[in-house]
Amino acid sequence: MLLRYRLHLSSPLASLFPSQIPRSVGVPPRPAVGLGSSLARSRRPDRQIGFGAVPPRRSYVVVGSMESATEARDPSAVVSDGGSVRARLKLEELNWDHSFVRELPGDPRTDTIPRQVLHACYTKVSPSAEVENPELVAWSERTAELLDLDPKEFERPDVPLIFSGASPLKGGLPYAQCYGGHQFGVWAGQLGDGRAITLGELLNSHGERWELQLKGAGKTPYSRFADGLAVLRSSIREFLCSEAMHGLGIPTTRALCLVTTGKLVSRDMFYDGNTKDEPGAVVCRVAQSFLRFGSYQIHASRGKEDLELVRTLADYTIHHHFPHIDKMNKSDDLSFEVGGEGSSSVVDLTSNKYAAWSVEVAERTASLVASWQGVGFTHGVLNTDNMSVLGLTIDYGPFGFLDAFDPSYTPNTTDLPGRRYCFANQPDIGLWNIAQFTATLSSAKLINKEEANYAMERYGDKFMDEYQSIMTNKLGLSKYNKQLISTLLNNMAVDKVDYTNFFRLLSNVKADTTISKNELLVPLKAALLDIGPERKEAWTTWVQTYIEELVSSGVSDDERKVTMNSVNPKYILRNYLCQSAIDAAEQGDYGEVQRLLKLIEHPYDEQPGMVKYARLPPAWAYRPGVCMLSCSS
Repeated sequence: MLLRYRLHLSSPLASLFPSQIPRSVGVPPRPAVGLGSSLARSRRPDRQIGFGAVPPRRSYVVVGSMESATEARDPSAVVSDGGSVRARLKLEELNWDHSFVRELPGDPRTDTIPRQVLHACYTKVSPSAEVENPELVAWSERTAELLDLDPKEFERPDVPLIFSGASPLKGGLPYAQCYGGHQFGVWAGQLGDGRAITLGELLNSHGERWELQLKGAGKTPYSRFADGLAVLRSSIREFLCSEAMHGLGIPTTRALCLVTTGKLVSRDMFYDGNTKDEPGAVVCRVAQSFLRFGSYQIHASRGKEDLELVRTLADYTIHHHFPHIDKMNKSDDLSFEVGGEGSSSVVDLTSNKYAAWSVEVAERTASLVASWQGVGFTHGVLNTDNMSVLGLTIDYGPFGFLDAFDPSYTPNTTDLPGRRYCFANQPDIGLWNIAQFTATLSSAKLINKEEANYAMERYGDKFMDEYQSIMTNKLGLSKYNKQLISTLLNNMAVDKVDYTNFFRLLSNVKADTTISKNELLVPLKAALLDIGPERKEAWTTWVQTYIEELVSSGVSDDERKVTMNSVNPKYILRNYLCQSAIDAAEQGDYGEVQRLLKLIEHPYDEQPGMVKYARLPPAWAYRPGVCMLSCSS
């Protein structure tokens, strides 16, 4: 069964944008039983998988040490689970526990000369970016709380020095990770942390493991011919979008703080030979792990000698980040039949922890991509080295949220020729990347063909379940209606309707079949701009059908509006908003960065006085470097 059939042709986006991705991966028929079955749910109550109602403000809770994307506990709370006041630590008091360096093989060399790093998962290397009067641009109080950091620490005069890497962080053990990856569908060999240096891992008062990483802190052995630095422009985008995605309830790496280096960095933004000096910056990223699909691929690509490293790294990952898999036993009875009639086989996830792990990675990835589709987020560079094994949004480069709805939208200028990573293609790319991940585990003999196929099948099922659930809730429906949603997306694409504003306005439609035809579009007037009589008729017909569906649900208008507004954001981090903050920051005014940070922490709230941030992009926002960007950063 072709990948295209399983995913793309099952999605309402398929009729709007036929995918051009090569389909070399086969997916087996749907299994008779899956992790989303009633049997699995009854045996694994901690893992609700499958289509159904979701609570307002999407929550992605997974077992083990990984937190919920919207956090089961409020990250800004200062009260611990036991009711006591949560610790507020100084930087010197952080509880370091460097398991990655302690338990995995490292590079015997510590120099930063570009080279192939063999038989190792990392290289110990210290930040080396030059600084001159660095300044703190912004910091996230919510992320600081995850680390038990006292907010007053960011008033210290040495904070810019510490988080630019110029002064060492006491207790840290810095390193750069080794990994490879497929870039635009082609194996690129060794890549690695070319300008990101992990300061180390710490354990907070809840026993959660967090890594601190400086992006733009200087050269590493993986820098190739680059300078290991970052500019303020891209650093502001990464800082803000990390926190914006968290505010939306989408799994993501986090951002603790952003500092300028006080030095200029030369960049060719459009790769056209015109370089420009830009302010340098360093962003401190935070995640429970920065492991990627490519972290395993690189070792499998190097042949027999390094295949055992795939197993070693997988064991480490499962132990620290998927501990529930280690604790599975035969009594869980997670056995599933896969294949069609006459050729079926059984996959027993309790007998092979690596198979269970691959399925969970696939499901987390599927949930992540579905959540992107729900809010109109396009990552822009979905290479396998940019895919988190924990199912987090990672590596914010030329990303973009949809303004006018366009399934073929890509924010990445490098992606323009084939639009491989455009909005509509993201579900298929997620599966393509999972196929590369399972192929890596298969080459290391950790999973067999049936187990690899089952992981890919679970990706497809999980994505469709999640996507249908998300779209059902966005429309305030009681059940999924593919025809209604497909027609809506088609109308939006034809008339270039703003994705975010439309769904927010949709909650104003009343479930009243007596409303006159001339009044049906009034609640949507602000989104349906410049439509002629023919298109007005198409929209009127759709709204009539929509109202009939609402009436049949029996939910009151007020109740539905509250629910819909809790899943349809009022504010998103539009590219032009980022650019406005960047323009001001490059002149030394960091106020707009800080205002945007506060705005995106509560994207579903009305926030009186902030309505200008929900406006459509101005004309200047469509110039190169704003609506579309390159990977130059």
